[in-house]
Amino acid sequence: MMFKVDNEFKGANTSRTIRFTEPLFERLNEVAQKNHISFNLLVLQCCKYALDHKVPEEEMKN
Repeated sequence: MMFKVDNEFKGANTSRTIRFTEPLFERLNEVAQKNHISFNLLVLQCCKYALDHKVPEEEMKN
């Protein structure tokens, strides 16, 4: 399944500080702007997508 940008996380309210490399920040910021969503919303969606498509731990041991 391909990554799709949407507004699923509009009510997110838990605050955290994270650090990005400059190139990754620029790429994320560009995608957010092109899709007319906030940087925060895009990061939330990227995290959810990564977790939903993570290889199970038992498969990683092989």
